[in-house]
Amino acid sequence: MILKILFHSKSNFLHYVIIFLLFFSAINTSAQCAGSDNSITICNIPNSNNKSINLFSLLGAYTTGGIWTDNFFSGGLNLTTGILNAQIINKSGVFTYTYTVNNGIGCKDSAVITVVIGGYSGISSPNVSACSDDLSFNLFQGFNGNFLSPQSNGTWSDNDGTGALTDNFLNAAKAGLGTHSFTYTMPALGTCPAESSTVIVTVFRAPDPGIGSVLLLCDSDYLSFDTNLNLNSRLSGEDANGKWMEISGTSELSSSFDSTIDVRHIYDTFGAGAYNFVYSVLPSNPICDIKKATVTIIIEKQIDLTGAKLVVNSDICENEITTANYNVVLNQGIQKIPNGSYFVTYTISGIVEPITIISNFNNGVLRFSISRIYFPQVGIYTVGIIDVARVGSLGACISKMGSISDVLNVFPLPKIDKATLTIDPICKGFDATVKISGDTNLTEGNYSIVYNLSDSNIAVAQQAFFKVAIGTGTFVIPASLIPVVGNIRISITKITNLTTGCTNVSNITKEFGVKPLPDFANLKLDIKALCQNQPVVVSLSGLGILANITINYNLTGVNNAANQSVVVAVIAGSTSFIIPSSTLVNSGITSLVITNIIDNGGGCGSSINNGTKNFMINAIPKTPTTKDEIFCKNDKKTIAALTPSGTQFQWFNSPANTTVLSANTLLVSGNYYVKEVNAATGCESGRVSALVVINEVPAPTLNQDGQNFCGLDNPTLQSLTNNTVTNGNLFWFDDAINGNKLISTELLVNGATYYGLNFSSSTNCYSDPLAVTVSLANCDVTPDFFIPDGFSPNGDATNDTFRIPDIEFIYPDYSLEIYNRYGSLMFKGNKNKAEWDGKNSDSNMSLDGIAPNGIYFYIINFNKGNKPPKQGRLYLNR
Repeated sequence: MILKILFHSKSNFLHYVIIFLLFFSAINTSAQCAGSDNSITICNIPNSNNKSINLFSLLGAYTTGGIWTDNFFSGGLNLTTGILNAQIINKSGVFTYTYTVNNGIGCKDSAVITVVIGGYSGISSPNVSACSDDLSFNLFQGFNGNFLSPQSNGTWSDNDGTGALTDNFLNAAKAGLGTHSFTYTMPALGTCPAESSTVIVTVFRAPDPGIGSVLLLCDSDYLSFDTNLNLNSRLSGEDANGKWMEISGTSELSSSFDSTIDVRHIYDTFGAGAYNFVYSVLPSNPICDIKKATVTIIIEKQIDLTGAKLVVNSDICENEITTANYNVVLNQGIQKIPNGSYFVTYTISGIVEPITIISNFNNGVLRFSISRIYFPQVGIYTVGIIDVARVGSLGACISKMGSISDVLNVFPLPKIDKATLTIDPICKGFDATVKISGDTNLTEGNYSIVYNLSDSNIAVAQQAFFKVAIGTGTFVIPASLIPVVGNIRISITKITNLTTGCTNVSNITKEFGVKPLPDFANLKLDIKALCQNQPVVVSLSGLGILANITINYNLTGVNNAANQSVVVAVIAGSTSFIIPSSTLVNSGITSLVITNIIDNGGGCGSSINNGTKNFMINAIPKTPTTKDEIFCKNDKKTIAALTPSGTQFQWFNSPANTTVLSANTLLVSGNYYVKEVNAATGCESGRVSALVVINEVPAPTLNQDGQNFCGLDNPTLQSLTNNTVTNGNLFWFDDAINGNKLISTELLVNGATYYGLNFSSSTNCYSDPLAVTVSLANCDVTPDFFIPDGFSPNGDATNDTFRIPDIEFIYPDYSLEIYNRYGSLMFKGNKNKAEWDGKNSDSNMSLDGIAPNGIYFYIINFNKGNKPPKQGRLYLNR
């Protein structure tokens, strides 16, 4: 019997072909002990008979006791009973099952049963719904669960062309809202036809709570915390009319419809932390679930390590490099740091990349260790903390660090075995100075050494301390250890750096000598009195056979100077030197005290018992106080006009000139120098300068013929100014010295001399005078004159004289003669005597002094060109 059932397969097509060929090539063979190969096709899968197909019945004659093998792991065969349940095979296809007998008594055989499972597409449900937020809705959910489930190796097709189908999964969001049709098809196989089922899916809109956000805040930004934060503003794309609830217990929401919270109040009340608020939106259909979005307010506390102290323990010497352990202690600063785990990032000088470790703060102290590999050699290493962040922090705050560092030193061992020891020969009774320099590794700082002395002076295990600067150090061997003249050897056995505490052995030696002292019992001194700032010459005698000496001395009294020194040559037991003027600034009695004299030839010196000498330094006058002066050139100022003045003051025209200027020396612009001289001591002050500025105003100059005018024009001083080249400030005077200033409207007088001076308003100075004698006879016309025909000399101030107006301007050399009717001369005039007052002033006869009323006759002699004289008459009426 052949059963036809539908079966879906998604197995490999090649596999299907191979099995299919096996099926069509199956040949019933003659009965074997395991039975014969056979085949069966099952198309109508839902048929209940297909749940229990006995494969033994397909073997024909067979030997019992064999075992079944499900060659393609279909899962439908009970390997014990040989019953095949085609309904639990979830794929269509060709499957083989092998029965094998090996009973040990001559039957060793197998037979293959080939089963073709046809396609089955299942029974779809009448109503299938999906929510629009389901991105992978399984269309197999669209089959009626009351019927046998479809096989799995069919093919789905998108009937509406939504483009939202991938295999059996529907992207409901992509498909969009509404009803969509999808067909599931199982292909034909062998004699089994193809089958298909259609699933109708209605996509309903899912509620959208939007996308919640995280508001990440740092407590250091407290003032910017929102006191009226609408949680809806922290959502995007949400449906309206949702409900809020809080799950952090802040009690900020008064109801499910309240969406406003006070972030600052949350922080004030609960402090730093994470606070969650959930927005829920109900679906409009029973298919979709309630959707929720969460808004999280995270307030992190800023780590403030201001004032924190870092200690890296501990400095070592270089012989400890391979065994040293380094521990770091970070103590909190002004802010208490909560206990817990922290990321600590630190740097080490010489290491390029920062190092980050996790360690714990415990009661304000964080400890961690640093590997010795970071400190491989002698050097100075700076360890600095650049960031501390709590483990789990979201980075809302930038830690406030400040400068947190410590210096770790790997100190070298002090090494001086290759150093140079320098010890100058010393004189008996003096300390010996030992200089250590050259090839050493000594850094600046304090050191101690242990040394031994041998040969002429012996000492053992002596300790000395010294300081090294710029690679050199010196220490002293006390004179008490080297009292004997002769050669001595020093051996340094140990050196310690007192700063680092590093100690090293030493094996360095040096020889030096102790010399005898000279004798100065016959020494004599002499110093002359002098003025301040003059060289003080000290003469010495009684120096014996010495050739070159160093004199060490002090000054006491009004001048004090300690530890002064001078080197001088000695000739025939005598020498001299000058005490620097810089040490002799005060006048009065000063004492020279020679403390010792050193023989530079032998290098030894002796203290002096008879080396004191007093001498007088006379005071120099104080430097005069002067002032700069500004004069006008025409003031003719002299040296006597300068400040200060007096016989004790001497003036010079240069700082070095020795010629004293007399008091009547006329001043010019430039610097003058004055000093004061004390007549009694001969001491003189320093010179001080005074700047003299002689302001000179250029004198005005007269244009050519500028003094010539025509009196008919009534020229004034302004007319004269117009004929003068001036600086714009020209004034006229009636005298060159102490003259009266004239106004510009004043009429010029013929033959008068005027003095013009330019004036400078910036310097308040006048120029030298320009003297101008005016001529008013420069007239080029010869007009007819008005000659009065009478006058009345009665003393009423009106017409009291006879005068020919302006004749002197046209005919400056004219003459006038007046006669009475008897021909007697009454008056003779010219430009200097131009008016007749009616008296017989020029009569050569014995006439009365007053001319009587009557007619008189005049003659005018023009005396110009060839103009003839003019005669006329006039009437005198008193």
